[in-house]
Amino acid sequence: MQAVLRSLFTALLMFSSALASAQSSTTTITNLSWTDESFLSAQRARVDELTRVRLGTPIRGDKSDLATVQRIIDRDLIGRDDALMQQALGVILGDLLVREEAELKWKIYEDTKGRSRALCIDVVKECLFPVTMLSRRMAVGLKPDVKTVFLDALEMIEPHLTTLPYGGTRERSAE
Repeated sequence: MQAVLRSLFTALLMFSSALASAQSSTTTITNLSWTDESFLSAQRARVDELTRVRLGTPIRGDKSDLATVQRIIDRDLIGRDDALMQQALGVILGDLLVREEAELKWKIYEDTKGRSRALCIDVVKECLFPVTMLSRRMAVGLKPDVKTVFLDALEMIEPHLTTLPYGGTRERSAE
């Protein structure tokens, strides 16, 4: 089942990446507004409060947060219908992706379907949508493997990143 979900996730990311590229004429990517920054900060604070109260640990802003978010999911600390809180977990995931890959920046991605907070690479206009990476799965009753989602997102965006000098490769680990 996990392999099927991983394959589905990878196909979905590739499709959304291809779709984002194909729609570039109707797509705009802009910097976050003050309101967007405040919203993301509030989302981070929601998760931090939950983890402090229910798990006895803060959100640290490092890869240990992957395990903390997994504990939230595994213990069903967020209701299946609480989309705002589920998406707050996605903000934490997004922050970790930014920390892992400096070329990713929080941006506003706008297309014919609406406006989203996304992680984008400025030079090539490729984006990831971490806010919904976990919530879409949780809303249908799945318990996503947070480390797998994290690593799959990095793998998906890697072809669009600046090439490392001297043919180097990026080492990826969720540890």
